[in-house]
Amino acid sequence: MICCIIFIFLQVSLTGAAESGIVGGREAKPHSRPYMASLQYQDQHSCGGILIREDFVLTAAHCKGPYTVVLGAHDISKKEKSQQRIKVAKYYPHPKFNGNYDYDIMLLKLEKNATLNKYVKTTGLPKKNGKIPANIKCYVAGWGRTGKNMPASNVLKEATEKMQFSNECKSIWQAFFNSNQMICTKFTKKDGGVCQGDSGGPLICNKMSQGLTAFTLADDCNNPKYPHVYTKINFFIPWIKEKMKG
Repeated sequence: MICCIIFIFLQVSLTGAAESGIVGGREAKPHSRPYMASLQYQDQHSCGGILIREDFVLTAAHCKGPYTVVLGAHDISKKEKSQQRIKVAKYYPHPKFNGNYDYDIMLLKLEKNATLNKYVKTTGLPKKNGKIPANIKCYVAGWGRTGKNMPASNVLKEATEKMQFSNECKSIWQAFFNSNQMICTKFTKKDGGVCQGDSGGPLICNKMSQGLTAFTLADDCNNPKYPHVYTKINFFIPWIKEKMKG
């Protein structure tokens, strides 16, 4: 099941990045990102996510289940010995998420704890209100399609993007961009990046997952004039911690 959300921006379409994935980029070194989760419906990859505790995965709220979470994967077309397949026991979309673009974050409580090893590890969370400098190099990763009408990637791919100034994102995306709870990146056509693919997958800056893939320009996701937008994780730290305590 492929899920997506679509918005109209003046004469431009936006979409939640769930229909395809990394455009350009490169194959990731196998198991170099052991916190990556593939959210699958009927054995088909639908969204990305990150393992933040043995029993919790963080993803985008518009990634509606039901899902099986696959951890420890590199090639999702194979039943690798490193893979752990765990069903989701409970879905916790942010209570203020209403199908739009704000509060696009969700916790998945796993039916059982993941076994942590060299293939499966948790990723730390950023500090609340932590600063993310503009122009630093960041990475995105996912298993989605590699372009319009292109097949999904069986292997994990990654690409490089750079953090953008919030005021520049706001001037372009206007009402769709909420600087309190979103961050965005700039990129080049050569380097590529996310493309309607793998919503909920991470934006990794300074070795920390700082964002979750939220939305891109639908018709031309590799258009550098339109920054890619991510849910800002640090804004939601109090809510995440409260839910995991519960």
